Amino acid sequence: MTNSATQGLDTFQTWKLEDAKARFSELVRLAQAENPQLVTVRGKDAVVVLSADQFAKLLPLMAQPNIHEFLSQSPLNRLDFEQSSVISPVRAVEL
Repeated sequence: MTNSATQGLDTFQTWKLEDAKARFSELVRLAQAENPQLVTVRGKDAVVVLSADQFAKLLPLMAQPNIHEFLSQSPLNRLDFEQSSVISPVRAVEL
């Protein structure tokens, strides 16, 4: 077990898959009492084990629409804009 330093997972305790299998009860206890636990397979991040309470807090975030859905549901989604070009002087560049 080592601490991971990859993309926001640095606060998670890291377990190799074989250690996680052998000490699963401890992994679950730590996930409930402390922070989510990261399990790696062949040195790569594979899964995160977290408490049911932490998962329940994430569910509302998963239900939020993505930006495309949000804009599609907007009452302003049918507005048309005129496309205009910006014409500006271009300076000469010697290569």
